[in-house]
Amino acid sequence: MRTQVAIIGGGPAGLLLSQLLNQKGVETVVLERQSRDYVLSRIRAGVLERGTVDLLQRAGASARMMKNGQPHCGCYLTHDQQMIRVDFAEACGAEVMVYGQTEVTRDLYAAQDGLGATHIHGVENVVLHDIETSKPYVTYDLDGAAHRLECDFIAGCDGFHGVSRKSIPQAVRKEYEKIYPFGWLGVLSETPPLHEELIYANHPRGFALASMRNPMLSRYYVQVPLSDRVEDWSDDAFWSELRARLPQDVAEGLVTGPSIEKSIAPLRSFVTEPMRHGALFLCGDAAHIVPPTGAKGLNLAASDVHYLSEGFIAHYDQSDSTGLEDYSQKALARVWQAMRFSWSVTTMMHHFPEHTAYDREMQRVELMQLASNPTAQRLFAENYVGLPY
Repeated sequence: MRTQVAIIGGGPAGLLLSQLLNQKGVETVVLERQSRDYVLSRIRAGVLERGTVDLLQRAGASARMMKNGQPHCGCYLTHDQQMIRVDFAEACGAEVMVYGQTEVTRDLYAAQDGLGATHIHGVENVVLHDIETSKPYVTYDLDGAAHRLECDFIAGCDGFHGVSRKSIPQAVRKEYEKIYPFGWLGVLSETPPLHEELIYANHPRGFALASMRNPMLSRYYVQVPLSDRVEDWSDDAFWSELRARLPQDVAEGLVTGPSIEKSIAPLRSFVTEPMRHGALFLCGDAAHIVPPTGAKGLNLAASDVHYLSEGFIAHYDQSDSTGLEDYSQKALARVWQAMRFSWSVTTMMHHFPEHTAYDREMQRVELMQLASNPTAQRLFAENYVGLPY
């Protein structure tokens, strides 16, 4: 089998890239280890930057999002019973869209099916070959049989644990990593959201987040030690802890119910450079991981897809490879801006084991500046809704 762009990984990044390329007549084949049902079962991010919304509209995969998504013009940060609202519309004239990653993936699958794009699920033993040459290819096993996929380029959209990044020689890669000493215990419940906008809570007991997916599906998080296990937390214990970390008048409105999903996610920051090696281009979590504070993971993948799709389309339509040559530099410039924002919000809102009274006072000062300083609000809002591509 032969294609122009082999896409490793059928999550949102791989699907969106395939959609944008196929729209312009660039052939792709998407190889995915898991089944479609498994991909659609993943519970992930729910806040889309304005750039991601625009990209989904351009991809022809936005109809349900525009109908069912929830535009948000601000968010709240709390400290010592105080609710601090950052008004995105007033601060920078933009907004975000609350719409779950599962639904984004479902919409992209439907759009891909409409174009007749090629997806191969259940592949195993994927290996990338000759990526430093003009004739790369991919081998994989499917149903016990060996297969070979020849291509012009390979897009590695297969996440942190995938084969793509590891196919770049270790001597070529420069990697940056920060491991945070805590995780997020997340609960999904079929209950009305606590508030119409997201609430990020700073509390001496630890961070908490009140989020949502739709009017009857809520997503909540509390900061927990890395030593905790999901089994350590009953639903009652979770709801009690969440209430304790929210301002009292807000917590009184919390509607609780049985959890339909519960998990603990460790927090870390990770970046690998470069994001291109020969015919291989890394995209999304294959190249970078960002803490969920600030909701940048899926949105960074989308910005990578923007730069990479533009590069491929110009290469095939105009024989112009400038976009591909500049891809790594452009993508990484935006990645590091998002890393800085997520790091700053994570540092401002979480309780660290090593924090002294001085550190906690610095958090308070940061939050009070955000409450009163229009410039601080503008900078926060611009980064939260997404810097321009």
